[in-house]
Amino acid sequence: MSSSTTSEKSSQPRQTTFRFRCIGCGAITGSAAQNFRCSDCGNLLEITDSSWNSCNPIALKSLWRERRTLNESLDLSGVWRFRELLPVPQAEESVVTLREGNTPLYELPQSSRATGIASLYAKHQGMNPTGSFKDAGMTVAATFARQAGYRWVACASTGNTSASMAAYAARGGMRSLVLVPEGKISWSKLSQALDYGALTCQLRTDFDGCLRLLQELVQRAPVYQLNSINPFRLEGQKTLALELLEQLDWQPPDHIIVPGGNLGNSSAIGKALLEMLEIGLISRLPKLSVVQAEGANALVRTLREASGKRLVSVQAETRATAIRIGNPASWEKAVKVLQVTGGACEQVSELEIAQAKAEIGAEGIGCEPASAVTLAGLKKLLRAGFVKPDETVVLVLTGNLLKDPDFTMAFHRGDLFRGTAQEQESLKLNLFRHPPVVIDATLDAVIKTLEQAEKSYPTDSNA
Repeated sequence: MSSSTTSEKSSQPRQTTFRFRCIGCGAITGSAAQNFRCSDCGNLLEITDSSWNSCNPIALKSLWRERRTLNESLDLSGVWRFRELLPVPQAEESVVTLREGNTPLYELPQSSRATGIASLYAKHQGMNPTGSFKDAGMTVAATFARQAGYRWVACASTGNTSASMAAYAARGGMRSLVLVPEGKISWSKLSQALDYGALTCQLRTDFDGCLRLLQELVQRAPVYQLNSINPFRLEGQKTLALELLEQLDWQPPDHIIVPGGNLGNSSAIGKALLEMLEIGLISRLPKLSVVQAEGANALVRTLREASGKRLVSVQAETRATAIRIGNPASWEKAVKVLQVTGGACEQVSELEIAQAKAEIGAEGIGCEPASAVTLAGLKKLLRAGFVKPDETVVLVLTGNLLKDPDFTMAFHRGDLFRGTAQEQESLKLNLFRHPPVVIDATLDAVIKTLEQAEKSYPTDSNA
């Protein structure tokens, strides 16, 4: 059976029940313009559906659990398995899926011992088909682009969105246009978009400049926008929270910590948590916190300098390229989520990111640099007393280790901070570095190297 369609076919088109609602003035409409903004006040739109409130939480939990044993195409998707709380296309056979979702929830024993937090987990969205959390949203947005009859879809990207969009466009029989900042994304991510057949334009600007140009493009050409301002993207990304709570037997953790870039993911998770609470799937809200890189800290500054009332944009600069965004589109949604859930917003340095990434790698799972801000931020929130050692914490890892191998190699070879103001301070990270060793091709040389390594390792095998 093809994973791009579903065998659960209906003889009659589905009745569309979802609507678009402005996050600012609350206006509700049955359609959305290409910029996905309210025609009255100009704010972003989100999707709502009155039928969701009538769902029986006990029946939903049972149904979703049963679907994990089925082999229908929609049920094999960790996104569409939760379709009762998603906007569903008129024809199920139009769904574009790569069996996304169903990502693991890992315990982090070493980080747990280091931080003193007994219940510490990582929800690894980097285990999605294209290696990032973007796939969960892209399956829904690409499906509705396909249903609307678009031949071209487009995005501005720091890398992960372009890879995901290109893959889902190819799977759905559409063409894709990618706008990326020249020289500011990982080659690994760019290679994915190329391999999936995208028309890729490297623009002499930053991500925010790419996004501005995309906004102009979709107003003049028949191209469908698939950035996270598209509310269908956020609906798919909601399922991260649904799947997480199912994995925790519907017992909410005390904290969920996510990286902060364009802020669509934190907005989506927050929306899911509020909907689950309203429906009765959970009895309380976790605190949802956002962590940003110091060099791309627009939300941090927005909250600290403007009390969340206006965006404080920044000229973004960080090696964590996935969150190198200075003018996040979903900042207002993220501010509301932080306020409603009682979450925090923190920033971390490049050194803290590099160390946290190495520590997650030492757990045997790894992640891209942007994901590591969660562990780095957790340490600061713990020191500040916001997180308590006896609480349950889930870190959302958004991208796979293989997304940015250049960062990883530069770190372990000791080159990451060479020639920078942090070079001297970075020496404290030598404990976490594991550079390759060049030796003679003899058994004696290998044994000697092994013995030297054994002396440098902790004697406790669980350390």
